[in-house]
Amino acid sequence: MLGEYFQYGLLVALAIALLFAAFTDIRHRQIDNWLNAAIALAAPLFWWASGLDLWPDVALQIAVAFGAFIILAGLFALRAMGGGDVKLLTALALWVPFGQFFELLVVMALVGGVLTILMGAWHVMRRQKERLAIPYGVAISAGGLWVLSIHHYPTAAQAFGAG
Repeated sequence: MLGEYFQYGLLVALAIALLFAAFTDIRHRQIDNWLNAAIALAAPLFWWASGLDLWPDVALQIAVAFGAFIILAGLFALRAMGGGDVKLLTALALWVPFGQFFELLVVMALVGGVLTILMGAWHVMRRQKERLAIPYGVAISAGGLWVLSIHHYPTAAQAFGAG
């Protein structure tokens, strides 16, 4: 039971970190390295609390994160994605199981599309000339929070022992 509380504590800390990443990306168009590092470095604690085996569970988490980093680094090189976004999504891949990672990407893409449309409309209405900067950390955080809320947090009945 104590391990379960520790696991949920780590998930709550991850949710807070994702909210902080979204907020700082909106405010400063930057996601700090210390935040991305904290998310990545806390993942092994989550693996341990979740009882994941080194093989194949942890190896698959690392492989998903590595694959995500390779693809996202390519997008960064093409200037299609910011460096903080690449690091945040890679760090998040260490937490999210393989199947759920694709769900995260779909939610992220949908939220990112809506965000782009809204920010683009706002940009045009204000007749701004500079390049439009989308705080994509918001979309990444929304995808992460979606997966956490759907797959990891207990329902209210479970949390209070009724389910």
